[in-house]
Amino acid sequence: MARPQMQALVEVEQQRAMAEVQSAIVLAKKFPRNPIESMDRIATACQRPGLAEQALYSYARGGTEITGPSIRLAEAIAQNWGNVQFGVKELEQRSGESTVEAFAWDMESNVRQIKVFQVKHTRHTKKGSYRLEDPRDIYEAVANQGARRLRACILGIIPGDVIDAAVTQCEGTLKAKADTSEAAMKKLVEAFRAFGVTKEQIEKRIQRRLDTITPAQLIQLRKIYNSLKDGMSTVPDWFEMPQAPQTGNEDLKNKLKGKGKKEEEPDGEKACPDKMCQVPASECKDCSHRDGCPAWE
Repeated sequence: MARPQMQALVEVEQQRAMAEVQSAIVLAKKFPRNPIESMDRIATACQRPGLAEQALYSYARGGTEITGPSIRLAEAIAQNWGNVQFGVKELEQRSGESTVEAFAWDMESNVRQIKVFQVKHTRHTKKGSYRLEDPRDIYEAVANQGARRLRACILGIIPGDVIDAAVTQCEGTLKAKADTSEAAMKKLVEAFRAFGVTKEQIEKRIQRRLDTITPAQLIQLRKIYNSLKDGMSTVPDWFEMPQAPQTGNEDLKNKLKGKGKKEEEPDGEKACPDKMCQVPASECKDCSHRDGCPAWE
């Protein structure tokens, strides 16, 4: 495409974007939010069990457990607060990494949060790292990293008391709707199994059998699950990992090591050269093979 045509397209896109922003600001000023109605909408949304189950997460930092609103709750708050634009944009792909922008903008107060960051097209696993080539894998990696920054941007423009009220409402919904039935516990175990967590590890975490779990412990497990799903923490942060069994080679090494210790003589004293004699030369007085033994020559 010729350069003049490219410049013309860029100018048209810039004008379109400016017109879109200006119209959004005009509409926000013309139809300002009613804080009371917005709070009511947020509280109503947080009463839905489906949202409440995904609304909170926990992770460990410096020996302290930190709990907060997840990206799903942050999105719900922004949608119901009104006159807020938010999203994630991939600005550029170059040299195996993407430049991404996460933003949240309150059109009424003109408060804006923007985070620009790099996402390398690499996936890290326990077996090592490898480069991403499939466009779908790259998109998922960008979306995962973008969601964390988007959450921070949204929480940066919403008043703190609004967020605290939403979190409290979600916790109340979870307690009221806590399902500790056998079928629900089976689903919980299946969900954690995707992260390699067993039923025994869960029971060791809560210090009781799953069929006697309390609503508060169920809520805590849901927070941990959301944290693992969003990549905020890892399994060893919450659950005791089983000890790896000793391999056959290690057992053999230990046996050989123990045998070597038995064969060592105290004080560096040499053993009787006679292979049939198993005592030091200085004690070889009753050796049945005394005749011809170099120690007695």
